[in-house]
Amino acid sequence: MTTHPSTALRELIVRPEPAFLMEAHSGLSAFIVAEAGFEGIWASGLSISAAMGVRDANEASWTQVLDQVEFMVDATSLPILLDGDTGYGNFNNVRRLVTKLEQRGVAGVCIEDKLFPKQNSFIDGELQPLADVPEFCGKIKAAKDTQSHPDFCVVARVEALIAGHGLDAALDRADAYASAGADAILIHSAKADGQEILAFCERWAGRAPLVAVPTKYPQVAAATLHEAGIGLVIWANHLVRASVSAMQHTAETIQRTVSIEDLPGLVSVGEIFRIQDVAELKQAEARYLPTTE
Repeated sequence: MTTHPSTALRELIVRPEPAFLMEAHSGLSAFIVAEAGFEGIWASGLSISAAMGVRDANEASWTQVLDQVEFMVDATSLPILLDGDTGYGNFNNVRRLVTKLEQRGVAGVCIEDKLFPKQNSFIDGELQPLADVPEFCGKIKAAKDTQSHPDFCVVARVEALIAGHGLDAALDRADAYASAGADAILIHSAKADGQEILAFCERWAGRAPLVAVPTKYPQVAAATLHEAGIGLVIWANHLVRASVSAMQHTAETIQRTVSIEDLPGLVSVGEIFRIQDVAELKQAEARYLPTTE
């Protein structure tokens, strides 16, 4: 029997061994993540918006984001955790979001305790206002009351450290969100040494599963995070960043040389056809199209 996506994601969150999610932002990138051997996908708000050519500031509507995630679900059987920003509104928007995510086979959603419309945490994060704790707890409760599958995962993202409110405020918020029903706490930090995260873990003492996004502190080893109490690590934006550098190099090279002869690292068109599973289409054509004499 195939494991339900939400059950698979929950198992990653709660298991004692370290777990990792890789960012994806399209059906193509989701396929690549799965083929690389990852066990789950982070549907990144930053990456999806960047692929659309807009800012990570809720400029893309939640339904446009959902359309992209649906292609990702179609491309792989891996569990997908959506970066759901603030939930795209109040508790009622969160309820509808959870309903539509489950209809499309998305395993869970992460919502952050900022105000809608949000701004990316790494852009003047210390100036961004945070949500009222009771109001955000209401969003968590609404999400949990709405879900139809018992294992659908609601991850509460704590932005207090990013916003400069300090460790005590981050702990208080995380404790309130866990009490409201959050399945895990994503503790976020922009400090390069990672010490805020490690200090949080020490005082959190395993009250609920913890998730980290080490974008700004890449020198802190995953093993160190796991030993501190982080169960799930998210590589949150690396595929879109890699694709941008590759596209920039290719475009600049062709513009400069007026040639496509020497482009190292370029995959063949046949490789694109393989990823698109053109072979299955040809088999289907042989089965379903009328033969011609």
